[in-house]
Amino acid sequence: MKSKLFMTRSSAWLWLRVTGPASLALLIFWLSACADQNPGSSDKGQAERPNIIVIFTDDQGFADLGIQAQREDIQTPNIDNIARQGARMTQGYVTAPQCIPSRAAMITGRYQQRFGMDDNNSNPLPSTAITLGQRFTDLGYKTGMVGKWHLEVDRNSSQWLRQNHPELDLPGFSVEQLPLLERAQYFPNHRGYQDTYFGYRDQYWATFDVDGQTREESFIQNDGYRIDVISDAAVAFVERHWQEPFYLHVAHFAPHVPLEATQKYLDRFPGELPNRRRYALAMMSAIDDGVGRIMAALTRHQILENTLIFFISDNGAPLNMPLTDAPIDDPTELWNGSLNTPFVGEKGMLTDGGIRVPYLVQWPAKIPKGVVIDKPVSVLDVGYTALKAAGAKDLSGLDGVDLLPALGGDAAYLEGRPLYWRFWQQSAIRLGRWKYLRAGLQQEYLFDMDSPAVEKQNMLETYPQIAQKLAAELSQWAAELQRQDPPKMLNPQEQYFYRYYFPLDPIQ
Repeated sequence: MKSKLFMTRSSAWLWLRVTGPASLALLIFWLSACADQNPGSSDKGQAERPNIIVIFTDDQGFADLGIQAQREDIQTPNIDNIARQGARMTQGYVTAPQCIPSRAAMITGRYQQRFGMDDNNSNPLPSTAITLGQRFTDLGYKTGMVGKWHLEVDRNSSQWLRQNHPELDLPGFSVEQLPLLERAQYFPNHRGYQDTYFGYRDQYWATFDVDGQTREESFIQNDGYRIDVISDAAVAFVERHWQEPFYLHVAHFAPHVPLEATQKYLDRFPGELPNRRRYALAMMSAIDDGVGRIMAALTRHQILENTLIFFISDNGAPLNMPLTDAPIDDPTELWNGSLNTPFVGEKGMLTDGGIRVPYLVQWPAKIPKGVVIDKPVSVLDVGYTALKAAGAKDLSGLDGVDLLPALGGDAAYLEGRPLYWRFWQQSAIRLGRWKYLRAGLQQEYLFDMDSPAVEKQNMLETYPQIAQKLAAELSQWAAELQRQDPPKMLNPQEQYFYRYYFPLDPIQ
């Protein structure tokens, strides 16, 4: 898709604030001209196009859905029902083991390294990156984003701040030092999401409220339980737009730390448990309740049949081994109570514990019930699949593939396409049964992902030619990326990870 000038009503408001009332007549003429254009690069009739909902949780490990059959303490009946009524991907991957780069890929449908968002210090999302919100708006969809965005300017935006505000003292920087008008350019309602209720704990940037009423974009205070608030906003969006095709991105800030749960959810998990595990279970149960409420709204308005729903986590759980059950209010303890069983590693690693996540898909009108796909799939496939289903003609620039043929029974093509990763001083490629992982200057691993050992047995010396072939393909992909950083020694966090999970290997 070619990049084009994009403006919503809220973007127009921001522009007028900057340019002044003298530009009002020009703006009205511009918007009128755009309204006369056919917004759809779609050839599908409006009634045929599916609604799209993407539910993207935060630091939820592979084990933590009941349908995964890894743990007996988890209670997620509504989420599990998405798999029972649709499909479960047993080898679903995200593109990074950390929040911001993973979300950048989800929001754009492209490897985030292509536009320089390699890690949590690389936000905000560049203005040149086209979001799914923009693409669906171009198709005539109503678009919404509720919950954790994490692609705005924040205190970690060191690269952007050095380029745009060299006068700031970064160690003591507070994001509130920047003008709101400058910050707002990177908020989701200025990146294609017409209805926005984005935030983390008690303050939200909103263009509508949880009662479904439109409001002028601004911050709104909501002291409700943060998971329930986002579920409220998601349901409100459905109530606002159930009569027209919509695309909704729902991003609960959970079970990411800080751990928080109301007594209602904690009471569902009595008995002997690590306290952090209890809070994680309570938070995931709250997400599950929210999913149930969204599904109920779709059912009430008789639109569930033609709604394509994805449920995915943004990365694996941070374990901070050895799973210390520190006090809930301890800010130094990163374990959020979630688990990556049965995989090796955790958030921050390119082993499967960091990047293989819960991945479910449902579309009653198109996907048979109870499908299980055991081939590698990517979060990048969400945008491609959804846009193609919506009738988009131009899918160029996207890095995913259409999952619908696989969900219909023909999954062989998923085996033959490579998946790539690069994060910190780690890089990896997965092709079919093989995964090649490079960490630091000298550490190399080749894993047979069809083996029961998964990533516990390094096959590098047994199959050196396979490793060499994969390493060459990985290098070729890396040459296409925006940043061309040479390999370096593992950083201190990576050194800790690899010493713990691969104790016999020297660290470089």
